[in-house]
This record gives sequence, structure tokens and C-alpha cells, in this order.
Amino acid sequence: MKLHTKIRPELREWILATARAGHGVNDLLRLMKEAGYDLAQSRRMVSEVLKIPIAALTASTAKPSGRRPRHPEAPWVTVGGQTVRVSVSVDAPPLRVLEGLLSAQECAALIELAKPRLQRALTVDSHGQHQVDETRTSQGMFFALGELPLIQVIEKRLADLFDMPADHGEGLQILNYQPGQEYEPHFDWFDPAQPGYTAITAKGGQRVASVVMYLNTPEEGGGTGFPALGLTVTAWRGSAVYFAYESGDQSSLHAGLPVLRGEKWIATKWLRERPFRT
Repeated sequence: MKLHTKIRPELREWILATARAGHGVNDLLRLMKEAGYDLAQSRRMVSEVLKIPIAALTASTAKPSGRRPRHPEAPWVTVGGQTVRVSVSVDAPPLRVLEGLLSAQECAALIELAKPRLQRALTVDSHGQHQVDETRTSQGMFFALGELPLIQVIEKRLADLFDMPADHGEGLQILNYQPGQEYEPHFDWFDPAQPGYTAITAKGGQRVASVVMYLNTPEEGGGTGFPALGLTVTAWRGSAVYFAYESGDQSSLHAGLPVLRGEKWIATKWLRERPFRT
């Protein structure tokens, strides 16, 4: 058994590289165990390098690991005829700013298709039920998986980009924020300690990543803030921010910042570890 009091630089880089390649915590711990590392020490090292609480790692190893997305690495990636630029890359949580993910025509079409179906956006409560929440003041709607040809095209592009089957994602959600509206800091993963966790995850397992696509450029404000990273991603039409996480990952805290002038339109895709069923 290998015992180390501190993390060697090469091991630290291996943990980061393996996480960047799309492997989840369970995969990391399994590989370290196969290499002879003690499980408790492995958890400590993964926790330190990836900034994930030890409690979350302990909980994650108690259940089977589902599928995890691949994190785009190349400066330029071409998927479905669309050239996407990776302009910002963060290791923990794995975060990428993707420029050119959607065309101007696709952005405009999504907005027009969504407008007649908008209603007050809801959140999921601790029992797995949808509710009105004062922390989220936008209007929104959902497209069913594969509902329209345009939706199919976008779902296929995301599936190719992240190496995740289209059915491992929830339906595309379109949100509209008017001046002063926002979504206060929150996590997208489901808390295993909440009573509704089993019901929520029965539909497709835990959420493992989010893709926030900007359908327009607000006149002022409306970016996506990551307080733990000191990072604000500017809302720019056609671009997106992608970030992956494990349950309990505190560094994935994020907020839809207030729109100061104009309005904001976004399309959000949540990826699940297993096929999603409504």
C-alpha cells in the first residue's frame, strides 16, 4: 500500500488531467485503488486537488458511477458543422466558455419558438416538486427532447461535443430575464440529503453538468457569476458556459446576475448520468 503525507506534483497533475478528460470521482478513486493507493488517502487527495468536500466523495462512492461528459480541450472544435472556440478553461470545477456554439439564426429561432409558451420559471424543491421561488424571477419554458428539428440539431451538437448521448440530457429550457430579474446563487446538482432526492434522480440519475447558452447580448448585466472562482462569464449571443460537477461540489455555485439594461435570453441544458425519462 502506498502512503504519502503530501501530494506529489505528478499525481496532482494526473488527477487534474483525468478529471479534465471527463472521468468522475468514482473513476478517479477506482484507478487510484488499482494503483495501490489507500481509499481514505485517495479521497483526501482528490478532495484537495478538485476542491470537493470529503463528505461528498464519501457519499459518491456508496453508489454506482454513471456516465460523465468529456470536457472540450482543443482551442477549436467543430461539431455538426459549427466551429466552437474554447476561450476560457478552468480545472475545478471543470468549466469552459464556448464561443460560437449556436448561430445567430438558431438563437433567434429559439427565442421566437419559446415566446408563446413562456410562464413563470420554477425551481425544484427538496421533495422533487416544482415551485415558484423568489430567488428565480425569470420566465421560461421547456422543449421536450427531440421536439422539433432545430432542437434535434442542437441536442446532437451537444451530444457530440460532450460525448454524452442526447437522451442523457433534460429537455432544453429557454429563459427570459427582464431588467432587474436574476437567479440568485445556487447549485444545479441534487442534494442527496434532501427527502425528494430518490424521486428526482429516478428520472435519470444525478445531474453531472450544465450548459448555459446565451441567445442574445443584453445591453448591460446578465452574466453568469461563479462566486467561488471570482469569475463572471459575459452573456454574449451564440456563446455558452459549460461546467461539470459532482454532488456536493461547492465550487460550482453560480448565479444568473441581474439584467441592468435590455433583456436576456438563455437556453439551459442539464446533463444526467443516465438516460433521462420524464
